[in-house]
Amino acid sequence: MLPDIRFIVGIIGSISCMLLYAAPILTFKRVIKKASVEEYSCIPYILALFSCLTYSWYGFPAVSYGWENLTVCTISSLGVLFESTFISIYVWFAPRGKKKQVMLMASLILAVFGMTVFFSSFLIHNHHIRKVFVGSIGLVSSISMYGSPLVATKQVIRTKSVEFMPVYLSLFTFLTSLTWMAYGVLGRDPFIAVRT
Repeated sequence: MLPDIRFIVGIIGSISCMLLYAAPILTFKRVIKKASVEEYSCIPYILALFSCLTYSWYGFPAVSYGWENLTVCTISSLGVLFESTFISIYVWFAPRGKKKQVMLMASLILAVFGMTVFFSSFLIHNHHIRKVFVGSIGLVSSISMYGSPLVATKQVIRTKSVEFMPVYLSLFTFLTSLTWMAYGVLGRDPFIAVRT
C-alpha cells in the first residue's frame, strides 16, 4: 500500500514540478518579444539545470535501487529540457558580457555533473555509497536551486518592483517542495525529503 501512495505522491510532485519548470515561459516569451534579457538573471536557470541533471542521474538504477525513483528521474529529465531551452534563449538574447558569464557558469555546472557521473559510475562500486555520494551532490544542487530566487529578491529590493520575481514561480516552488518532501518521507529517502 505504501509504495502505491508514494508513487501517487510522486505523480503529484511531477505535475507540480512541471508547472514549476514551465513558470518561466512567460518571462522568456517577454525576452523573445523584446529581444533582450533586460535585468533578468540566468543564475536560477543554471542552478535548476544542475539540480535536474543530478536528480535525473540519482533516479537511474545505477544510483537508486531499481526504479524506486522513476518519477524523480522522469520529471528531472524533463526539467533538463526546460532549463536547457531557457538558458539557450537567454544566451541568444544576452549582451556579449552576460553570454560569456552564462557560458562559463553552465560549463562549470556541466563539468561538476560529468565528474559526478564519472566518479559514481567507475570509482564507487558500493551501491549504497554511490547513492549517498550522488544524493549529497543532489542536496547541494537543490539547496542552490531553491536559494537562487534570492538573486531575484536582490533585484526586487533594488528596483522596488516584483516584476523580476514571478508569483507563479514562488507558488509552484512551494507546492513542489511540499510534495517532494512527502515523497521522500514516504520512501525514507533523505536525499529527496531534505532537498526541498
